[in-house]
Amino acid sequence: MVKLQTIIDIKPSGWKIGYEDKILLLGSCFSDEMGNEMAHRGFHVTANPFGTLYNPLSIANAVNQLSIVHSQLPLVEYDGLWHSMAHHGSFSRPTKEEAEAAVKASVELMQQALLEATVVIVTFGTAWVYEMNGEIVGNCHKLPESFFTRRRLSVEEIVAVWQPIINSHPDKHWLFTVSPIRHIRDGLHENQLSKATLLMAVEALTNVKSQMSNCHYFPSYEILLDELRDYRFFADDLVHPSSLAVNYIWERFADTFCAPQTRNEMQLQLKCWKQSQHRPLH
Repeated sequence: MVKLQTIIDIKPSGWKIGYEDKILLLGSCFSDEMGNEMAHRGFHVTANPFGTLYNPLSIANAVNQLSIVHSQLPLVEYDGLWHSMAHHGSFSRPTKEEAEAAVKASVELMQQALLEATVVIVTFGTAWVYEMNGEIVGNCHKLPESFFTRRRLSVEEIVAVWQPIINSHPDKHWLFTVSPIRHIRDGLHENQLSKATLLMAVEALTNVKSQMSNCHYFPSYEILLDELRDYRFFADDLVHPSSLAVNYIWERFADTFCAPQTRNEMQLQLKCWKQSQHRPLH
């Protein structure tokens, strides 16, 4: 039979995720997608308390519970809104007091979720960062480009920030992945350099002998770009994965990290969730 796909070989993990786990997902919008898949199947999840973040250092700042009180990144007023430069745009508010309250709530949610989590799933999106007054921002909030300096993180920078975080939480399983979503605004070549940097950083983090038992990698990037490798698996923007692709990647994830009895329960939970979404006709 002619092979029509290059299948990514993923060995089943000896460690499994179960319904007893509390799961914190952080990073790019792919984390939100995977968080939704898990929530619909009844898992206890908290996704992106600081909103969607893309670069590894901003995600690390969120894990370290960065707040506007301790940060050199101030709240910035622009275009009628107050913005936290450490947060996603969903935290922007009409007044400074409202923005401060939203940020404070996100820090408290992060602290609680990190304290309770047994599994932390981290998705790196890009190695390109924007600096404002020497500090890396989580979101530019459409401020003028002249406010920022753009550069690409190095593998060493990423590892130096994340290694202490992992070491300080040995009781948690850390599962890293690289988002398959291409950042074409950076340029296709620049995006490839960025993804290569992220992949090398994750390789370094997950291959440290002292933490191999609690550090894992899942090849979501490779599955979409190599295994699926067809624009029918992309949304209309030709950048984000389609719902079919997300579901396929989720199935590969579940096969890798969930035991058979957990996968059976997942089917029942998903059926219940779908039924709850139905609206009566009369």
